[in-house]
Amino acid sequence: MPKPPSRASGSRSGGRSDAAHGKRRTDATRAGGERSADRAVDRPAGTRPDGRAAGARPDGRAPAPRPARAAGDRPRLPPMAARIEQVREALAEILQWKGAGDVVLSRWMRAHPMLGSRDRSEVAEAVFAAQRHLRRYRQMGESGLGSAARRLAILALADTAGVEAVMPVLEPAEQAWLERVRRIDGNALPRAVRHSLPDWLDAAIGDMDDAESLMAALNTPAALDIRVNPLKMERDALVDAMRADPAGIVPEVTPWSPWGLRLPNGTPLQRWARFLDGSVEVQDEGSQLLALLVGPKRGEMIIDFCAGAGGKTLLLGALMRSTGRLYAFDVSEARLHKLGPRLARSGLSNVEPVLIQHEKDARIKRLAGKAHRVLVDAPCTGTGTLRRNPDIKWRQNPAAIPDLCLLQASILASAARCVAPGGRLVYATCSLLREENEAQAEAFLAAHPEFTAVPVGEILAGRSDVPVSGPWLKLRPDQHGTDGFFAAVFTRTS
Repeated sequence: MPKPPSRASGSRSGGRSDAAHGKRRTDATRAGGERSADRAVDRPAGTRPDGRAAGARPDGRAPAPRPARAAGDRPRLPPMAARIEQVREALAEILQWKGAGDVVLSRWMRAHPMLGSRDRSEVAEAVFAAQRHLRRYRQMGESGLGSAARRLAILALADTAGVEAVMPVLEPAEQAWLERVRRIDGNALPRAVRHSLPDWLDAAIGDMDDAESLMAALNTPAALDIRVNPLKMERDALVDAMRADPAGIVPEVTPWSPWGLRLPNGTPLQRWARFLDGSVEVQDEGSQLLALLVGPKRGEMIIDFCAGAGGKTLLLGALMRSTGRLYAFDVSEARLHKLGPRLARSGLSNVEPVLIQHEKDARIKRLAGKAHRVLVDAPCTGTGTLRRNPDIKWRQNPAAIPDLCLLQASILASAARCVAPGGRLVYATCSLLREENEAQAEAFLAAHPEFTAVPVGEILAGRSDVPVSGPWLKLRPDQHGTDGFFAAVFTRTS
């Protein structure tokens, strides 16, 4: 299931050089003060207070000449001009679509180590804006000059850093172009262009209720959702501690999850003590609600059938109070490897990561009829996560969706075999598409009469106030403030 991520002549103006620019400004200010004082002293122009010529050595000799710039040296660019080049370079790599956008961007960042944290943040913000609004930017850029990637970079930075910051470093023809395209009435553009969606996804979402509200929300950057580790602390205790810290961040309590907190996007967590000791984990609020649907209990055998990097696994294990046995299955060794450090921080001892070859692996068959609860967070198009992963809408091939749906059905059927009589099976995706969601749940029930659907509202009653209509859980960013999620719950009756 697609998850969530998270410097050249131009690079000289970023990172450490930002600090250098600040130092030069400070030095210039100090020099100006000294010169004002100097003018109060009656001495020849161009001399220092000690009478030496400005720039002269203490022995009175003329200063050594500065080395001439080598012919191949590139002049240092102004900060915003450098930023345009940095964003252009990053986009040129990302738009080849040879990998997930956040992964390619991370690789580009590592190749430019001179960038500072502020530079990385500004580049990332502009790069993600370009991916979100790619179709609209491309249409606006058709009339521009220069490389397509540069035009995209200019439009993205005009949106993220401000037109007034970008204009001074543009060529006159670029300035005229930017002024012209900024006057375009977005409401006059076709819907798919206005919301920067490929035609197939515009058609799919266009059939949903309040389609334009959903499209707009998918182009709005998501906040950062975290949750407490119930094995280590309570949410109220963490909130009180964060609010008591005058230098800390004031969190927003998530409305639907009993464990969640919402922080501003980009909040640094990597050095936060609560994150390092496993007291909190990053997890979207919608994903947290899946744990309520699974309903784990102490001492049970539970399977997270598509565990990935283990965000849901860790919450299930904590709710089990680290008792029983919790299997974390996945076909990706790399994803399970990422679970290792998180598992070590969590304090859990009941999780057993298992690398499987496919959904019909022999190790799965040995667990037939033994699990009290099975969660299938199936691989999907990831269309519900476009706020965080905007590149998905451009990399996803609609012709591949039927095969993906076949895989989902096969995984769900294999997982169902592991469920004990009276046990619970939860099927979930982070997709908005009906063929991956309701259609899969309905087809599963038709093919497996030994299972019955359990209305999710009955399970969530008294545990979450999230509004539910119908038998399934369907979350949308415009209505619930979460990523797009779907979940269905089934019970094995025989």
